[in-house]
Amino acid sequence: MTALSSPARTQAAPGAEPVRHRRPWVAPYILVLPAIAILLLALGYPLAWQFWTSTQKFGLAQQFGKPPQFVGLANYAQLFTDAQTWAVVGRSIAFCLVNAAITVIVGVLVALLMNAVGTVTRLILQIAMLLAWAMPVIASMTVWIWLFDWHRGIVNWALTQVGLDFTNHNWLEQPLSFYFVATVIVVWMSVPFVAFSVYAGLTQISEEIMEAASLDGATPRQRFFAITMPMIRPVLMIVTLLQVIWDLRVFAQIRMLQDAGAPLSSTDLLGTYIYRLGVGSSDFGMASALSIFVLVLTVALSFFYVMHLMKEDS
Repeated sequence: MTALSSPARTQAAPGAEPVRHRRPWVAPYILVLPAIAILLLALGYPLAWQFWTSTQKFGLAQQFGKPPQFVGLANYAQLFTDAQTWAVVGRSIAFCLVNAAITVIVGVLVALLMNAVGTVTRLILQIAMLLAWAMPVIASMTVWIWLFDWHRGIVNWALTQVGLDFTNHNWLEQPLSFYFVATVIVVWMSVPFVAFSVYAGLTQISEEIMEAASLDGATPRQRFFAITMPMIRPVLMIVTLLQVIWDLRVFAQIRMLQDAGAPLSSTDLLGTYIYRLGVGSSDFGMASALSIFVLVLTVALSFFYVMHLMKEDS
């Protein structure tokens, strides 16, 4: 009974050192605190200010010192009872998903091409894509607008030369052709990032594995889907996530195409619609409310990818 009622005691073996419990080392956490504080200040303050502004009537008068009026969630209610808002949201999601899919597919094909060709051809491809990627958006958009110009653009001239009637065809007049031009431009600017990222992943695949699969009778298609794709899947997940985020927030390309003569009401995406609400109409409360919605929508669209990446890391 005494042995059962007394607390258990552990005795160290003769000559053995007593077990010492290590105290958690707090130095790493202290070292990262300044970086975390700067990150929270740089990102948290603008986000908090944006949310607070979305609950106020904040217009041009408030820019000149008039106190804003607190309206609660009235901006959100007004915004999302407007049919135009949901039309812009639908167009933005469709544009985002289509462009992200095309960009990833074309980027993977270009990466496979770089992995298959010789050194000289690969170097030419890499330099060309690097120049396209590094070109400033304003400069590249100026060239693209000139190419698709309805009166003296090369695209209309080339299509007319091959027998199609594209004389004085205005690509920006109709929403469908407008988004076709926008898709070509956005994909052209985004493919280099995907291609370089996927090519870096392809270089990590061991040639011995591919040779062994080839000796076992695997066809190129089987090697691609059974070996290559699973090994570059982490890279594909990350670049797809980034493309979804970037294509949802596209602004400069759409805005410059609109300035070139496209109708605003039928070609607005979320970025340009926020700009029109804020800068164009001086309704910064509504623009802030829509910006918060874009943040929530971005998290919702990327939630699956983030959860999948976290599951793979664990």
